Amino acid sequence: MKIYTLHKFQKLPITVEKAWNFLSDPKNLKVITPEYMGFDILSGADRPMFPGQIIQYIVKPVAGIKNKWVTEITHVQEGEYFVDEQRFGPYSLWHHKHFIKAIPGGVEMEDIVDYKLPFGILGQMVQPFLVKPKLEEIFEYRQKKLVELFGEYQSENESRQTQKHDILN
Repeated sequence: MKIYTLHKFQKLPITVEKAWNFLSDPKNLKVITPEYMGFDILSGADRPMFPGQIIQYIVKPVAGIKNKWVTEITHVQEGEYFVDEQRFGPYSLWHHKHFIKAIPGGVEMEDIVDYKLPFGILGQMVQPFLVKPKLEEIFEYRQKKLVELFGEYQSENESRQTQKHDILN
């Protein structure tokens, strides 16, 4: 049994509260998912996030083929992290941890996705050229969309250098 891990970090120039309010609202998943994936929430996104919440989606990750995806929010520590796990969908295992922490000038978000593909050796064969690149593409889109929505993070050093450059010009 081969389990794969996708690990992503992103910094944004917003407060933990703003990051949490956006990321913990299931309706915003559609905003940060590429349009071509046909992401649509069927049920379960009508309340603030809570442990035990079941959310049903339709998604078309490959070749426009519809997949029903059912996730459960299994853990929630408000303002810090939440975990969603697939209960029904395209993966044999999907365990997605979302962490948020304050850093100087904003927040750092961390996503850790542990997943297993169906179809045994066949699933393992398509992992490097189909599944992994598709997940990378989806998370790259999310990162760009979050920058579009909330701005580009600059460390204190970058911010000082930008201010010096602005003063000199």
